[in-house]
Amino acid sequence: MSPKSIYHCIQGELADLEKSASLRTVPEVDNGADRYLRFKGEDLLNLASNDYLGLAGDSVLKEGATDAVAKYGCGAAASRLVTGNFGIYDQLEKELAEFHNREDSMVFSSGYAANLAIMDAFADKKTVVFSDKLNHASILDGIRMSGARQVRYRHNDMEHLEKRMADHADCDSRILITDTIFSMDGDLAHMEHIADLCDRYDTMLVVDEAHAEGVFGQGRGLCREMGVSDRVDLHMGAFSKGLGSMGGAVSGRRELVSYLRNRGRSFVFSTALPPAVIGASLAALRLVRSDDSRGRRLLEMSRELKLYLESLGFDCGMTQSQIIPVILGDNERTLGAQKFLLTKGLYVAAIRPPTVPPNTARLRLSMRADFTRTDIDLIRMAFEALKEEFL
Repeated sequence: MSPKSIYHCIQGELADLEKSASLRTVPEVDNGADRYLRFKGEDLLNLASNDYLGLAGDSVLKEGATDAVAKYGCGAAASRLVTGNFGIYDQLEKELAEFHNREDSMVFSSGYAANLAIMDAFADKKTVVFSDKLNHASILDGIRMSGARQVRYRHNDMEHLEKRMADHADCDSRILITDTIFSMDGDLAHMEHIADLCDRYDTMLVVDEAHAEGVFGQGRGLCREMGVSDRVDLHMGAFSKGLGSMGGAVSGRRELVSYLRNRGRSFVFSTALPPAVIGASLAALRLVRSDDSRGRRLLEMSRELKLYLESLGFDCGMTQSQIIPVILGDNERTLGAQKFLLTKGLYVAAIRPPTVPPNTARLRLSMRADFTRTDIDLIRMAFEALKEEFL
């Protein structure tokens, strides 16, 4: 295909996206991690970020970041395996392993990079990977890049999963990987049942706790909450959500982490995160370890709001977490609802296919532990008005 034909094809695809209300653009947002962000000159309550504990602007994290910059400078300048390593990086991984009661941990530039590395290191064309149909894109991309055979099971359908696992019981290499909190639905993976099946079918268990860390299980994730963390082979988490910083991390047995450190290409060939990020992440980890009350308060607040929205007639799916979907179905209707809520003082994400299945476009409410009673009242009043306008 010639450059001109590629250009023509791209123009057509962009036009189709715009016609179906699926074209994405970067919003005109400033201070996008704050409780109140700035959008087109207006201060709006932020229901769209993943800063679940409200730590991104916390003074403790800021101090951790500035102290690290003062001591180490602004950039790591190389891969961790070359010269891009400092004492603070080793300290973070040591304390993270202790936090999760694991032998070792390693930090990645993002949760996305961590999931790519896990699949890159532990899966190949001889491997079968069992994957929930609603797993995050980073998991799906990692499986594709590894060349493994992906065997998807219906979302949270344990009977279907067991059938899939039984059908592939004769395979020599098996991995099951799942989100624990599903990012667009807010529902929970059935981790006890999944762990039982992995034991029964001798399958490596990998979990993505990105949306659970800091919130569930005394900040340690859903597997800790459900009492199955010791049965998980590799625990992937993220500092970029509940912990208010940046980067992904993997914890597990020493030999597994060592193998990942050697075989995970997104780690081996990436410049290390800057010292400021590591300093903030270490401060966040220590903060959550010393006080897990933010996560408990967040979940209680989220449960109350979900029940209220359902009482108004909104469909909030099966969420049991701080992520509350308001499923409206149609793309244009969802974008219209998002624009209406802007006039009521709320900034809410409008999520459309292909991020979610067809005909399930939704508003995605990301609750925060630092919301006040006044903030909650504002959300309630805005959705009361939305009910009158859209339902």
